[in-house]
Amino acid sequence: MTSTILLASFSFVVGTLVGLTGIGGASLITPMLIFGFQVPASVAVSSDVVAATLMKLVGGWKHWRQQTLDLQIVKWLAFGSVPGALTGVAMLHLLQSIKSLNLNAILLHLVGSAILLVTLIALMQLLLLTFAPTMQLPAPPKLDLATWWGRSLTVAIGLILGCVVGLTSVSSGSMFALVMIAFFQLDTRKLVGTDLAQAAILLLFTSLGHLSLGTVDWNLVIPIWLGSVPGVLVGAKFCQLAPQRLLRFIVYVILVMVSWKLAHQA
Repeated sequence: MTSTILLASFSFVVGTLVGLTGIGGASLITPMLIFGFQVPASVAVSSDVVAATLMKLVGGWKHWRQQTLDLQIVKWLAFGSVPGALTGVAMLHLLQSIKSLNLNAILLHLVGSAILLVTLIALMQLLLLTFAPTMQLPAPPKLDLATWWGRSLTVAIGLILGCVVGLTSVSSGSMFALVMIAFFQLDTRKLVGTDLAQAAILLLFTSLGHLSLGTVDWNLVIPIWLGSVPGVLVGAKFCQLAPQRLLRFIVYVILVMVSWKLAHQA
């Protein structure tokens, strides 16, 4: 009972961060389950995917009601990310069937490496924007969703990132947020909502795949829901008032430390 209350409490904090910044959901909950609650990596990944789905759906709905998202970006990313995520889950099925492989060790390394890579890129971008805002860096081309080329590239990006999410449960928010900043120059007002909405669609299909793996623990999922859903509603309500850069910096620093421990424990 104590561990359930503790998990729900931590999940509320994570949900609030997700509602405020659009990042940090699976990247924080999966390591929390592995380190804090001694959950095997395969169970932590699958349970987190299912738990995060409801949190992201609620957060995305809240931002849709507030009209703080871009539906076109959500749609075209989803056309790629959904099949990509299902491909990632299919790869997990294949790994699970090979008895000589230690799936938990492989997942620890994959999850840690994915979080570390995404976070370091995001942290570097944040530091440059904060301390060297006038520095002229080569900017990627802005994708125009009114063109065939822009839509094709958006679908391709969604496909690659969706596969990472299907395999590891992480990056449904962080990496997609970076893509939206880099390739769509999306303003802060719509960034969080668009990120949450695309993640909701992506995780809805990914969770169905993970349910078929048989590694979802509902004793973990329900307390995460009880904490993260109210948390994401609170965060979404105040996201336009919160100091985004400071919050993101704090989350990124935590993620770097957590991911380094994950990758080296594997």
